[in-house]
Amino acid sequence: MPSPAALPPMQFRPLGRTGLTVSRLSLGTGGPSRLGQSLGYSASESERIVRQALDRGINFFDTSIAYAESEVLLGNALRGVPRDAYLLATKWPPERDGVVNSDRRALAASVERSLRRLRVEAIDLMQLHGVVPSVYPEVRDRFLPELQALQAQGKILSLGITERFFADPAHEMLEMALRDDVWDAVMVKYGILNQAAARRVLPLAEQQNVGVLNMASVRVKLTRPAELAALLREWTARGLLPAEALPDTDPLGWLVGGEVESVIAAGYKFAAEPAAVSTVITGTANGDHLDANLRAILGPPLPAEHRDRLVRLFGKLAEGA
Repeated sequence: MPSPAALPPMQFRPLGRTGLTVSRLSLGTGGPSRLGQSLGYSASESERIVRQALDRGINFFDTSIAYAESEVLLGNALRGVPRDAYLLATKWPPERDGVVNSDRRALAASVERSLRRLRVEAIDLMQLHGVVPSVYPEVRDRFLPELQALQAQGKILSLGITERFFADPAHEMLEMALRDDVWDAVMVKYGILNQAAARRVLPLAEQQNVGVLNMASVRVKLTRPAELAALLREWTARGLLPAEALPDTDPLGWLVGGEVESVIAAGYKFAAEPAAVSTVITGTANGDHLDANLRAILGPPLPAEHRDRLVRLFGKLAEGA
């Protein structure tokens, strides 16, 4: 496990109206890595990153019944850790290919399975996973009462819903969900190249005191310099960015310097900056990467002039839109 030397102390934010307080960086078990499962890590290696996160002050872990054996790995890694030292969020997909699951009992069955796999008596945040706008009303009407019944039984404490970003880059589903005002937390993708949530979703969440989990804020293009440069050249060629606004090579290199170690670090700082964002989820299974992401979020914010320039350049654009 890497040494925690030079890491700032953990910072915490409230998770909306849940009464829970979450670390500004949290550990996710999905994404390309799935807690190292996709990389061929052993169970002990996967569990080691969870323990490192705990040692660094991270107290919030996000998983899903759909992330292979992530719940099992997470539950095993947390054995012996006091239950009040960590918070667990998991998810269940209520629809597939636009067809909503017709079996209301499937949600309760999934929660029971998650409780066993996570080795806990209650899930702190239970989320309906990857809901698209076209089926949101049906999903809400069918499964919100089931969630509320499980909450009354003490098996789940808070209710959440997550978007499927690349099918809904304008965040229409989350806007509908927030206007219903029945969810305690939402999961959104917000970052340098995907700022649309700042227009309505983040202000609505803040207004209604709903927790915001920021997922995949630096995933894909910001972590791959060649793909990032190609995307920004494409946006420039299409007239979405002013000509000569950015260099062809290392187009976001101007963000790096001083307290900003890399473009990825800039991405994490940008993602954590809005007051509405409760926590930024990182899906890394690499200990050095975890510490770098912590230094980014817990260190000073981006210089105001850099943040403002990012908003001017990309505020109306969305990767994948």
